[in-house]
Amino acid sequence: MSTFALPKYTGAYMKVLKFGGTSVGTAESLTYVKHIVESGEDRMVVVVSALGGLTDKLLATAALASSGDQRYKDNMLSIAERHRGIITAIIAPEFQDEVSSTVEPMLEELGKLYDGVALIGELPDQTLDRIVSFGERMSSVIVSRMIPGATHFNSLDIIKTEKWFNKNIADTVLTDRNIKETLGLCKSKVAVIGGFISTDRDSGEITNLGRGGSDYTAALVAAALDADCLEIWTDVDGFMTADPRIIPQAQVIDRLSFVESMELCSFGAKVVYPPTIYPVFHKNIPIRILNTFRSTAPGTWITDKAANLGEAKGVTSVRKISIIEIEGKSAENVPEINSRTFNSLAKSGISVKLVSQPTADSSFSFAVSTSDSQRSAKALEQEFAPDMETGEISRIQATDGMAIIAIVGENIGHESGTGPRILNSLQRAGISVATSSHGASAMSHAYVVAETDADNALRIIHETFFEKS
Repeated sequence: MSTFALPKYTGAYMKVLKFGGTSVGTAESLTYVKHIVESGEDRMVVVVSALGGLTDKLLATAALASSGDQRYKDNMLSIAERHRGIITAIIAPEFQDEVSSTVEPMLEELGKLYDGVALIGELPDQTLDRIVSFGERMSSVIVSRMIPGATHFNSLDIIKTEKWFNKNIADTVLTDRNIKETLGLCKSKVAVIGGFISTDRDSGEITNLGRGGSDYTAALVAAALDADCLEIWTDVDGFMTADPRIIPQAQVIDRLSFVESMELCSFGAKVVYPPTIYPVFHKNIPIRILNTFRSTAPGTWITDKAANLGEAKGVTSVRKISIIEIEGKSAENVPEINSRTFNSLAKSGISVKLVSQPTADSSFSFAVSTSDSQRSAKALEQEFAPDMETGEISRIQATDGMAIIAIVGENIGHESGTGPRILNSLQRAGISVATSSHGASAMSHAYVVAETDADNALRIIHETFFEKS
């Protein structure tokens, strides 16, 4: 029996709430956000994304402007009208002028940026970073004035990045200090900050935290403030045993460990982005996944302890996968083939999704995204050119059109009966398994099948483990 106890909410409780784009996408959805925040008794920091779909539109409009397509002006007009409409619909009349006086100059600056891009016909990275920052800059102002008594903080003054191999990564030490000195000293019950956006610690240029950036911002804030809980509010009830669009019988998972949630995310579950979990994981701060539109649903708790070790928690998939196979005598030397393969791929910036169980002594295979398939083969052909010349490597082959199906649960990789059970179920349904990986990670059993069989494989595995007969 589980001894896990949910935290008790009191006035002294401190939590961080992150609301994604679907939660702040419309005036109607913002009323749900307002209700959730105002009904809470605890001190909280609210981290918000841009209005739903806005970041994509900002990017698309920038592309139009840089190509000289005058439709960028219509897009800019619709962006402005959307924000003005939200302000009119959701902000109390006595505060509308105040909010507009902050948002309108941002809209004007954004429009001038687009005009400049159209004039020169170029879109430098720094300009694009500035353009996409307006989404969170405007949404956070609107949300802060929607909630009586809330205090707005500018993320650009708090979240700092540094250059690392030409990428912007969070300067966690400086950011941690800034969060403590601003949000940590806030006297208001509610503080509001935009997610995703940041500035370079050295140049002051606007940057961002990349994919999953708003989740990551929320996790950095929660870790810096030693929050009691990080709540991620989205449009689903929590992590589910499978994608409900494919398997309507999928159920909400009431509790996961940090490592289980990361494994599910790495194999395709798009509830949170894996790096989000790291800052709070190290502080042992629980995460709760909740549905903005069904706030009474219990959601999924993510903590340091797994419930029922060895039990399957969910099945998920990664599509558009390619299998790269290396054959030849050199493949028999496992440590060397591993080292040379993964070093050559890392130099090309290619991430390996799965390393398969060897099916023969002279064969080694792994999975990558299909978008990396050709680059992977080329990198390996260069690395193993001497071996191919001597015949030590006979073939390097890429097979596209595959998918990874993974069943996840802490310690499930050590359950010897799980693999045969899955293979038997798939074989009975006529689904061929190209390769598999189990036992190397205690968190999952993973199988590579043809992408055309992926949905059926998910249904079969879900029925086997999660649906009672």
